[in-house]
Amino acid sequence: MILGLRGRCVGLALLSLAVGVSAAAADQGQNQKPYIVKDGKVDKNTYNGWRRYTESCMRCHGPDGSGSSYAPDLTQSLKTMSEDTFKSTVMGGRVNVGQANENVMPSFAEVEDVTMYLDDIYAYLKARSDGVIGRGRPQKLTAMNEGPHG
Repeated sequence: MILGLRGRCVGLALLSLAVGVSAAAADQGQNQKPYIVKDGKVDKNTYNGWRRYTESCMRCHGPDGSGSSYAPDLTQSLKTMSEDTFKSTVMGGRVNVGQANENVMPSFAEVEDVTMYLDDIYAYLKARSDGVIGRGRPQKLTAMNEGPHG
């Protein structure tokens, strides 16, 4: 089938519109936060992330993800680290060799309380990294004020 100039213009316009809508949707997905915080209170998943972090990660990464003498401050790391990199590091572990020491993070791929709730742990740490919740046990939103995501 041969399209005239008008047909090509319409086709290009539709293609441009589709690409623009797709790019906008991708941008919106990337900008969507993995947590809900209202008036300093967190959704149930982010609260659960705090619980799981405290049980499985705090002994190395310190209270509230703020680091220790042998594990990095995750609130700073997540300012530049992608969610995918965070999750692959937790699941696969990491070895960092520096001039003065060697730091080893074990794989948590076999730890059910981490693997089952990795999204929640990430949400909690990302909320801390973004500065929307402070240190200490976060307060939970009630079911009535959680909104559509809760």
